[in-house]
Amino acid sequence: MSRRAVGAPLSRVDGRLKVTGQAKYAADHPADGVVHAVIVGSTVSRGRITAVDTRAASALSGVLKVISHRNAPRLAYHRNPSSNNPETGERLRVFQDDRVRFRGQPVAVVVATTPEAARHGASLVVVRYDAEQPSTDLAGAPASAPVTYARGDADLAVGSAAVRLEMTYRTARNHHNAMEPHATIARWDGGRLTVWDKTQWVVGTQRELAAVFGVELSAVRVISPFVGGAFGSGLRAWPHVTIAALAARMVGRPVKLVLTRGQLYSGTGYRPAYEYRLRLGSDRRGRLTAMVHDIRAETSSYEDFRENVLAAGQTLYSMPHVRQTYRTVPLDVNTPLYMRGPGHVTAAYVIESAVDELAHELGIDPIELRRRNEPAEDESNGMPFSTRRLRECYTVGAREFGWERRAPEPRSTRRGDWLIGMGMAAGAHGTVRNPAQARVVLDARGTALVEAATSDMGPGTYTSMTQIAADALGLAVRAVEFRLGDSGMPRTPAHGASQTTASVGSAVQDGCDKLRRQAIELAVGDRRSPLHGVDARHVTVSAGRLHVTADPARGETYQRLLARHGRARLETLGLFEPGESRFSTAAYGATFAEVAVDHRLGLVRVLRMLGVYDAGRIISPKLAESQALGGMVGGIGAALLERTITDHRDGMIVNADLASYLVPVNADVPDLRAIFLEGADPEADPIGVKGLGEVVHIGVAPAIANAVFHATGRRVRELPITAEALL
Repeated sequence: MSRRAVGAPLSRVDGRLKVTGQAKYAADHPADGVVHAVIVGSTVSRGRITAVDTRAASALSGVLKVISHRNAPRLAYHRNPSSNNPETGERLRVFQDDRVRFRGQPVAVVVATTPEAARHGASLVVVRYDAEQPSTDLAGAPASAPVTYARGDADLAVGSAAVRLEMTYRTARNHHNAMEPHATIARWDGGRLTVWDKTQWVVGTQRELAAVFGVELSAVRVISPFVGGAFGSGLRAWPHVTIAALAARMVGRPVKLVLTRGQLYSGTGYRPAYEYRLRLGSDRRGRLTAMVHDIRAETSSYEDFRENVLAAGQTLYSMPHVRQTYRTVPLDVNTPLYMRGPGHVTAAYVIESAVDELAHELGIDPIELRRRNEPAEDESNGMPFSTRRLRECYTVGAREFGWERRAPEPRSTRRGDWLIGMGMAAGAHGTVRNPAQARVVLDARGTALVEAATSDMGPGTYTSMTQIAADALGLAVRAVEFRLGDSGMPRTPAHGASQTTASVGSAVQDGCDKLRRQAIELAVGDRRSPLHGVDARHVTVSAGRLHVTADPARGETYQRLLARHGRARLETLGLFEPGESRFSTAAYGATFAEVAVDHRLGLVRVLRMLGVYDAGRIISPKLAESQALGGMVGGIGAALLERTITDHRDGMIVNADLASYLVPVNADVPDLRAIFLEGADPEADPIGVKGLGEVVHIGVAPAIANAVFHATGRRVRELPITAEALL
């Protein structure tokens, strides 16, 4: 087999479509006779609807229908255990009752022949409420029953430790704010529903719509070939998807529904706000003995959303005693959802800041302290690590970043009015793998088509899968086409949790391996083939040609083989089943940051950043670097800028737009660099990858926070770090 595609810095195979505007996103798909829908959101955060006055809206020219709980049909809303809905609670049932659970909840939708008429109509709908005082503040609100973990006796060990620290950290709610707003086009053809949607899981959206409308899975098709960024916001079907399908059925026309930028803040999920109390104990040499984690996070009143915030405290460092308590706090808000590095980002900020505090307390270099607490095995389950090269990440990062130039004492380096500081942090994200399938077809022209129902929200799935397939089939990249984003294609898991390359890529590898072997067997068993009688193990395929490994001149092309047999195509179905693992597998990273803080104004500027990663085999270096740089940019936002602000008097989000909700722009982004350790992890999956999209984001905020402390000597335990906190 040729090995020229995997590992090559290829440009995106779909790049030209995107930069020329030919890539069709959810709202771009043509649908004959399409009409437009605009949601009317609740203006109270809790209560009941007492009246819906639709007369002015219904009288408007172009308005076809105004739908609310007053005239909507009862929907099946069957349970959907295979979706990304929280396991406890009940998803929002749109237009099924008069209850208001959060501000911005859809209470009506206007369907009109033009988007302008729909928007105008929505502004004319008058909804009256019997409003109640909402509870939207995480601080002080009662929590639900906890999820707990314990090993040893952490409370006793902290109490008796030679060095004890106790800290409370807080992180703000963050919204995904991807470039493409969420949008859905829905069309019914008799009893069959077709939906074009912004989603990271076409199969999940298909299942949800089948459950909501009480139809067979085969009656629903979901299409999503391109996603303009998502970061987790597309991992479940939100109420607007159901509303579009419901409206289309009620008006008998295809319906397009595009959320406004403001509606994204109540219509989709977000990273929940946290209050995280940490107590730790160590000996005088910096060996950690115990940590006690008491965690509170917001969730909605109707669903209990939880994420994996506990893993880092169990596995990142060696210590005999750990106790964790994780409580969610039901509030009158919409349900949170996974956001890049879900749970791990929050936990890493707290743990890595605390470890940095301990290093300062003991006068130990932060990297050295981390080295002293490296575990020999996964202490949460006793499993050996498949690969864990975090020490190497520290060594390479320190060398390349110039860590030796860092003055140990905070506030000791100054450039004019700017205080300069360096910080670093570790991060880890478990390798997630789930069953996946991929169809592989080789045609008589010697070109291949590979299909799987996965998504591409930006990491480059089209390109990486093409690279895997090209090498496995021995074809040039230009001879392979990869298609995705259709629920009619072979099943795959959600496009999230850094699992796509591991899961779908392994299925693609399997399917292409099967097809290549099928072609070789056909050739060696054919008396007319130059390869007749050759041991199949001694046949290689490269540049679309099957040949004897030791004698490249003896062979033939795929085209010639298929033509001689009168075959229009060869076809296989690739399968991946992860099975039970004997190892603890994860991707690791060390992030380094240098910041400057204006000592008079408290302004923070990130000067440079470096990330060093143990992520297994890198399929596409150019895409991997893009992922790492994007993760760093997102981390800058979380550390210094991003914060969803709620007025707790009425539950209104006061910065629900990109003018007030701050995200990094070019001026905020410094010199960024990423290094990937060479190697592969064959225990993780057949292609040796460990996942990349999450780990590049996880350690960024604590690295910046630690650098700010080193620059100023002031420890800020709340994200984002604002100028006010440093004055």
